[in-house]
Amino acid sequence: MKLLLYSAFLSLTVTLALCGIKGLQEHFEQLGVQSLNPRGLHNNGTLSVANLSPEFHQENTVTNDLSTEGEEEEDYLDLETLFREDYDDVDIIDPDITSEFKQGNILKLFQGKTRIQRLNILNANFAFNLYRSLKDKANSSENILLAPVGISTAMAMISLGLKGQTQEEVLDSLGFTEFVNASSKYDITTIHNLFQKLTHRLFRRNFGYTLRSVNDLYIQKQFPVLSEFKNNMKRHYFAEVQLADFSDPTFISKANQRILKLTKGLIKEALVNVPPTTIMMVLNCLYFKGTWENKFPVEMTRKHTFRLNEKETVKVSMMQTKANFLATVDHELDCGVLQLPYVGNISMLIVLPYKPSSMRTLEKQLTPQLVEKWQESMTNRTREIMLPKFKLEKSYDLIEYLKKLGVNELFTQNGNYSGISEERINIEKFNHQGTITVNEEGTEAASVTTVAFMPLSAQIRFIIDRPFIFLIYEHRTNCLLFMGRVVNPNKL
Repeated sequence: MKLLLYSAFLSLTVTLALCGIKGLQEHFEQLGVQSLNPRGLHNNGTLSVANLSPEFHQENTVTNDLSTEGEEEEDYLDLETLFREDYDDVDIIDPDITSEFKQGNILKLFQGKTRIQRLNILNANFAFNLYRSLKDKANSSENILLAPVGISTAMAMISLGLKGQTQEEVLDSLGFTEFVNASSKYDITTIHNLFQKLTHRLFRRNFGYTLRSVNDLYIQKQFPVLSEFKNNMKRHYFAEVQLADFSDPTFISKANQRILKLTKGLIKEALVNVPPTTIMMVLNCLYFKGTWENKFPVEMTRKHTFRLNEKETVKVSMMQTKANFLATVDHELDCGVLQLPYVGNISMLIVLPYKPSSMRTLEKQLTPQLVEKWQESMTNRTREIMLPKFKLEKSYDLIEYLKKLGVNELFTQNGNYSGISEERINIEKFNHQGTITVNEEGTEAASVTTVAFMPLSAQIRFIIDRPFIFLIYEHRTNCLLFMGRVVNPNKL
């Protein structure tokens, strides 16, 4: 009985709050920079930050939904002070990867990639597996929304304090064991060092968009946490220990206010019904705000029929635009793939099955290898695009879905958390909450693909009037930020 009560008291809550996209109003209306191409890049692919005024950055890349007094400038300044080097140049290609790959082995994608890109290939592979785990338990009419990099980051943070089989299961599910085995120069510390660099890369506002990833670590007062764990959390994930009293409603209120502020008002009441017995909380907050390279004129938005399935249709607000876009057709999977770029180096991939039955096949086959094949086969044409406006709000407890991916011991009383504390603890919750809004002004994600422009006369229509999958990538790091399935644009 004493052990049972002790275990109930020392419970670990992992809360992952993520924020998706928010459309921009009157964004980049007066760019007026002649030296930049439509993606805000020079011809050599580098961004000209020097040519953009401070007023431009303040007006166009910092949201004004909530007051940022005492928070925004400090957060960005601290990171820039920590990172004096250009990590784009520091990343080198490791030539020691084995040349003998199994058929379909994801490590084949590592060739020619930087180390951060390799990490994100594995993060995307984990995301697609988790998506399938969610999809298998969801109704076919349900929308889905995930922020993969936030989930991977939270799990990597926790793995710092895991030992034995508990750690092995987490690392295996994330693909990190494969990563370490890919080169004699890699070890687990390599993974955490790369997450450190990735956090820096995902903390931008002078690239034509606002993107931030913030990690927090709350610990109940008097709970003994090992110094090594605390130091590593701060070093690799910028998560400095903050003492908390989870039984105090004031703490919950303040924590929710911080999340509300970090997500510019999009994530409300992230922490609800937090057990007073909680002794530690890991929080990852991801926020993105960007604008389309080619906006959808508001006056062109019309009501249009959207096919939910073979029998049902609904009327949705359909946006329209006409410009040059990259796209391809996958005849084997019976789908079209469209890339919608945002200002900066981010884009959204729309994957549109031609028949409702093709969605199930596509979801089973979705892999990083497939996405790379699509991107390599894309051509640039003038296209007329029709895309529904939509907003998704989703919240999941990921424990059952992670168990399907082989993460079992982590969620039992046999979990080995000896790298966190000498006390016995277990994870009670692993919450994931996100929201995304897509409208005429923008959303998130970007793509920097160099393809020669085709004649304007080669016009093709791409009408997204049936269920589709979306993937939002930051292309410098090959990072999958958000992904989801839109079955009904009229539902959250």
